Amino acid sequence: MTIRHFLKDSDISPAEQAEILNLAIEVKRDRLKYQPLVGPQAVAVLTDKPTLRTQLSFCVGVAELGGYPMFVDGKLAGGGVRESVADVARVLGRQVAAIVWRTYGQDRIEEMAAHVSVPVVNALTDDYHPCQVLADLQTVAEHLGGVDRLSGAKLAYFGDGGNNMAQSYLLGGATAGMEVRIATPAGFQPKASILAEAQAIAQETGGGVTVTDDPVAAAAGADVIATDTWVSMGQEDSAEARRSPFVPFRVDDAMMARAASDAIFIHCLPAYRGNEMTASVIDGPQSRVWDEAENRLHAQKALLIWLLDKAVESGTVESGTVGSGAVGSGAVGPGAVGSGAVGSGGGESLR
Repeated sequence: MTIRHFLKDSDISPAEQAEILNLAIEVKRDRLKYQPLVGPQAVAVLTDKPTLRTQLSFCVGVAELGGYPMFVDGKLAGGGVRESVADVARVLGRQVAAIVWRTYGQDRIEEMAAHVSVPVVNALTDDYHPCQVLADLQTVAEHLGGVDRLSGAKLAYFGDGGNNMAQSYLLGGATAGMEVRIATPAGFQPKASILAEAQAIAQETGGGVTVTDDPVAAAAGADVIATDTWVSMGQEDSAEARRSPFVPFRVDDAMMARAASDAIFIHCLPAYRGNEMTASVIDGPQSRVWDEAENRLHAQKALLIWLLDKAVESGTVESGTVGSGAVGSGAVGPGAVGSGAVGSGGGESLR
């Protein structure tokens, strides 16, 4: 078996996604139950882009898993500039149990994964934001009453259909069996290859994928209304030019009223009140934004537990050999995933 990475939402199967989400809910109930990084073993957290939630949630999460979060400023490290991504990967892979990277092109994180024998996690690229969508799915599952309730639920996203959030909603939502609606102006559609992949996944899971320029139709009967900033990182110079096409896609009280009566509102943050949504929505009773932000911590801890366990299962790492990038002896000790359970019953091992 080869090492498992999480580079985009579709790197895990529907059953694996459900397993991770159920584990995330369990982790949230007992934050210190699982200790796969006891030692402490290090996890490298690299960021090339500005960060609040990514740095906070991964660093807190690694510490709660018994490990040491080694935060690396990507601009200082200069991966791909000061030295090649491959060389950075070879150095890191011999000293850490996992690598988390928030960067630009998807090709960068794929190159990193190609040169290490430890799990690599996509904490955001220009194409995908899969850890955020795991947290979002956990938030929706909590609202609906369980991970199994995600299948058939309707999620409507409003804004730039070609940004990383929209594209991860397509893949992650389809994997969960959801009906995903992307409401976006003409000229801002998702990448054709990502849309085609989401459609293929939806055919397997019973979900659905729609891209439309009609925000009213997208909102009708939705269980979840989601949006994101109209201007992603790196697009600041074109902020004014980008604003006008998105005004009809602003989420306001009227838009929320078109959704299901018990619909919730989510946003990955940072949020700009008066642009992509009104203050009355994000600060209103239907908002689950702060639960969603917290769930980054729990979903990512569950993902790391799962990936570290798969690394030991694969035989690509040996217990107790941190220098080679292994999970280490803490991975299968008391409270670790090897002996821990998924779900509240406490009896089902991840193995």
